Amino acid sequence: MRAVFGIVLVVGIALAGGAVMMAKQYIATYQQELARQRAEARPPVPTTTVFVANRPLRYGETLSPEDVRPVEWPVNAIPEGAFTEKAALFPNDNEKPRVVLRAMEKDEAILSPKVTRPGEDAGITSRLERGMRAFTIKVDVTSGVSGFLRPGDRVDVYWTGTVRDSGGSRGEITRLIEAGVRLIAIDQTAGTDFQEATIARTVTVAVRPEQVAALAQAQSTGRLSLALVGAEDDTIASAIEVDQRKLLGIVDKAPPPAKKEKRVCTIRTRRGAEVVDIPIPCTN
Repeated sequence: MRAVFGIVLVVGIALAGGAVMMAKQYIATYQQELARQRAEARPPVPTTTVFVANRPLRYGETLSPEDVRPVEWPVNAIPEGAFTEKAALFPNDNEKPRVVLRAMEKDEAILSPKVTRPGEDAGITSRLERGMRAFTIKVDVTSGVSGFLRPGDRVDVYWTGTVRDSGGSRGEITRLIEAGVRLIAIDQTAGTDFQEATIARTVTVAVRPEQVAALAQAQSTGRLSLALVGAEDDTIASAIEVDQRKLLGIVDKAPPPAKKEKRVCTIRTRRGAEVVDIPIPCTN
């Protein structure tokens, strides 16, 4: 009897395991078929070829065909300035190579603003927009934001110096003279690949010709200091000026009112050989 019970138990377990396996197989087959039907029902996304970086690229490197590879990119999401043809990225079999202007990571799309035109070097002239000029400002650890500046940042420029007017010296003042100017180079480096804070001696900014004149005059007559503007800050700084009296909260006292003298009216008359002034009431 015990042997029969054992045989029945083993057969029962085997049948139960088989049923479980069949159920799992059926469920898996059903899920695969459902996924296939959903994929067939979904309209295909149109794509086109876009060239991306095949490895990390750094400022100043010469771009070669081995540094890029084509990938399929959704047509409705192609970045502006992307290269969709290899002949456009490397014209004339790369006879005049391009140079990397901005660091790019692996699989990042190659965009026209991030590389030079064919045969052009990576100097700061390639970073100047039409009508702009490069101007160099002397800085140190205090005036240069302690080495946290990078090419591409925007800064406000403050001038500190002594102003004299017709009434004499007003003392030393600090005034905002340029707001939101863009940095294009730190010392002699226009790249952005700084591993740590660097104390710069000079920074180069991109400004209009009239701003060049203003900055040159300010640099020769006083001290220039920079204030870093946030990357997402789109506010425009208004006119700012602070002198020592305003800094210390000193308010000029109003002069005391002039004492009004009592008006005396007289009439002059002659008494013989003597002229006499006789007081009379003032009529107006």
